[in-house]
Amino acid sequence: MRTTPFILLSLLAMFSTAITGCKSETLPSGKSQAILEMKRANDFHSYSRPEEAVVTHLNWTASIDFATRIITATAAYDIQAAADAERILFDCVDLNVTGVVVDGAPVDWQLGPAQPIMGQPLSIPISKDSKQVLISYQSSPDAGALLWVEGEQPFLFTQSQAILARTWIPCQDSPGIRFTYEAHVDVPTGTMAMMSATNPTEQALDGHYDFVMDQPIPSYLLALAVGNVEFRSVGAHTGVYAVPELIDAAAYEFAEMEELLIAAENLYGKYAWERYDLLVLPAAFPFGGMENPRLTFATPTIIAGDRSLVALVAHELAHSWSGNLVTNATWDDFWLNEGFTVYFEQRIMESVYGREVSEMLATLSYQGLVDEVDQIMDTNPDDTHLKLHLQNRNPDDGMTAIAYDKGYFFLRLLEETVGRETFDSFLKTYFETHSFSVMDTDRFIDYLKTNLLNTPELLATVDLSAWIFGPGLPANCPSVGSKRIERVDAALQAWESGAMSTNDLPWNDWVYQERYRFLSNLDDNSSADRLAELDEAWAISQTGNNEVLFAWLEQSIRSHYGPSYARLESFLVEIGRRKFLTPLYGAMIETDQADLAKRIYALARPHYHSVATGTMDELLNWPS
Repeated sequence: MRTTPFILLSLLAMFSTAITGCKSETLPSGKSQAILEMKRANDFHSYSRPEEAVVTHLNWTASIDFATRIITATAAYDIQAAADAERILFDCVDLNVTGVVVDGAPVDWQLGPAQPIMGQPLSIPISKDSKQVLISYQSSPDAGALLWVEGEQPFLFTQSQAILARTWIPCQDSPGIRFTYEAHVDVPTGTMAMMSATNPTEQALDGHYDFVMDQPIPSYLLALAVGNVEFRSVGAHTGVYAVPELIDAAAYEFAEMEELLIAAENLYGKYAWERYDLLVLPAAFPFGGMENPRLTFATPTIIAGDRSLVALVAHELAHSWSGNLVTNATWDDFWLNEGFTVYFEQRIMESVYGREVSEMLATLSYQGLVDEVDQIMDTNPDDTHLKLHLQNRNPDDGMTAIAYDKGYFFLRLLEETVGRETFDSFLKTYFETHSFSVMDTDRFIDYLKTNLLNTPELLATVDLSAWIFGPGLPANCPSVGSKRIERVDAALQAWESGAMSTNDLPWNDWVYQERYRFLSNLDDNSSADRLAELDEAWAISQTGNNEVLFAWLEQSIRSHYGPSYARLESFLVEIGRRKFLTPLYGAMIETDQADLAKRIYALARPHYHSVATGTMDELLNWPS
């Protein structure tokens, strides 16, 4: 365990949020003391009992075997135990535990019965004087977090959020528990290993890689990727990793990362993670991006050739403050990560690209939010609350647009209520005060009332209860507007009414947000003939922008526009991003094309990550 002043302070912060019954031999003063006294929220999604014993540092040694799709590893944890500690509990799913050692001596251990969602508790006997637990184990070939991409250039990547870290490493799998780590990983020659830590920039001839993460992180930010990739620097503190055939395109697409980083620092304080690099993953990655510290995992679907989709990079970068620096205590508090991040993302985009661009993005976000609210209100209105209640449910169920966009509009309301200068000062202090710690909704409300909404008038204006604990969109939701989007809507209306011809549409003058707006707002009853006119004039089926292509393919399904179906099939087989998959398969179900959906899914399913198949299996009623 590191003992530098920075790390010591960080670990004390971690202990405070995770332990209520442990006593320190020396109590720090000031900020550290305040952190130690913070109350930790109860996490229903982890077996761990951090009030009894909690991990503080991980030393992970692993060997990666592509042939068997197995990770063989030891996880050596430094721990802190309470005075009455008798055991430490870890979360596991389908792990083959082969031995446990506590402070150098083998001990008897027990894996409890497996439960849906949660997996198994690994119970290890300890005492108050126990300092280290070493667990030897193997992962399952079907581990939920892992995707083994086969072919001439095999690739492995993890996706640990929300509670999938336990499928590839025994851990206290709660966002409220932070730890530092180091790792020593052996991989096949000809591949490079990367983690959410310090990373190499060249392949090691012997296939051995060492990693250090000195800042404490929760388990969902543990990340590993292995593949034949190259590194390209794009700035003093930024760079990209990608397979050789994509490295030039990636370096061009993300050339402005350093500018985004500088803009973020100018807004809310110094970047705390030293480097910000990005890894372009295979297309099977189920998300747009994942904010793993130091190394964002990103989908190749944002490589458009014109840097038009960099808002995703701004989003993942913003997570370096909201989410990674200050983390949701439980998955019920997920909005504290994502709502803050979308707000921060919009501010970065405004700073670098101007208010016009950020307002177009905000307008699209509002449309998506309204659609999501309408859909969820019909099935589970409670899921439109910012503060969720996910006990006995997979926390992935709560990761909808609500946390992102309703959270964003709530923060935008705060900004508009108190003024941008005041709100910026509040956010900057918030990140500084709570860095490397966790936050739950109740504590945030207390902090908000004390430091921002500190008068009855301000509280009445905002109406916290309606926003955080109420369904749907409150009446005081901020209005957004974009002149450019308004002109798109006018063009769409004119085109649908016949007042504007297809050739007169300003398609070539529109940026992707405008094209997306046009396509996503087409009448669901638009005929195939009308789509044929658009395709002939503007070759939309051949677009290289995947956001535009997605909107086009969804409309093609609803209009039964056959010429797009070959592109639809190749898109769904090649790309595993859940944001695209769910609406496209859903549109086929809704338009009586379930047979087509299932035929394509049968081809595509082996290439998808478990995060995607879990959603699609339920949507398509796929046999287990």
